[in-house]
Amino acid sequence: MYHTSDFDFELPNELIASHPLERRDSSRMLVVGPKIEDKHIRDFLDYLQPGDVVVFNNSRVIPARFEASGHEITLHTSVNDKDWWGLCKKFNKINVGDVLTMVDGTTLNVIDKDEESGLLLHFNCDNVFDLLNKYGKMPLPPYMKREEEVEDRNRYQTVYADPLGSMAAPTAGLHFTNELMDEIEKRGAKIVKITLHVGAGTWMPVKTENLNEHKMHSEWCCITPEQADIINNATRVIAVGTTSMRTLESAHKLVGDETKRVLPICQTTDIFITPGYKFGAVDVLLTNFHLPKSTLFMLVSAFAGLDEMKNAYRHAVLEKYRFFSYGDCCLLFRKDA
Repeated sequence: MYHTSDFDFELPNELIASHPLERRDSSRMLVVGPKIEDKHIRDFLDYLQPGDVVVFNNSRVIPARFEASGHEITLHTSVNDKDWWGLCKKFNKINVGDVLTMVDGTTLNVIDKDEESGLLLHFNCDNVFDLLNKYGKMPLPPYMKREEEVEDRNRYQTVYADPLGSMAAPTAGLHFTNELMDEIEKRGAKIVKITLHVGAGTWMPVKTENLNEHKMHSEWCCITPEQADIINNATRVIAVGTTSMRTLESAHKLVGDETKRVLPICQTTDIFITPGYKFGAVDVLLTNFHLPKSTLFMLVSAFAGLDEMKNAYRHAVLEKYRFFSYGDCCLLFRKDA
């Protein structure tokens, strides 16, 4: 039985990347296999085989952070076009029934509150996305400890981002350029772009020592029937990012037998992957380095082994890899594969 403290590790603050590198494809890539190898993201191509399917999450980050009546709010989950859940730093000072006002005069009605999800807000405007594009900021994670800068509008977004809906970037995809995407297909691999709109659960801390007591936030994800066919015919499935991984494994849970990797899925998922989970869809995972005691470090430990990941992270610290959203990445292989 694992506990939250089993997933702790030491990380010097100076290794937390607060800004992106100038070039997306200049990131380092730690390969965690039979041995640990120091590579670069461009070396990712050398690990591809004909018949591989590389799966990306194409969700687009919305500028979800804004101010209203002196409160900083970060939206994370859409209920409908006008109603959104959002986290607020001064949660306890706002009550249901309050009316908040944005800088342009747009009003928001507080229609519900929840300790985990924050405030449920109704926007009195024609289009929430248009409003956020004008007055919102990119929702950089709190560990960056800085405000949005001009370059974040481009760099905290993948080059293939399409449907709007995420309040955090699917960061493993930030390393890829259009040229690198083209090279993947030249190596005989196929690309599939599925969708998971990243919500608050991606960086919410685990507050319980008993993993069974942790409640994951739900996130909406989608794999079309055509995409499922391509994935099911893959020699290997390579997930780019933990959000792609969680979508694929959520779709695998719908499979009633072992003849397919996934079934089509368009619904919310709250899948929580910890050691002992039996993977059925993904063979290889490209992912960034994650926070201590986070659900994402638990996921990669389930995939590649807890001891292996702790050893890999110790190596990454010694070699001064850059951590978290704007940091470097690692290539992992399923331990039971």
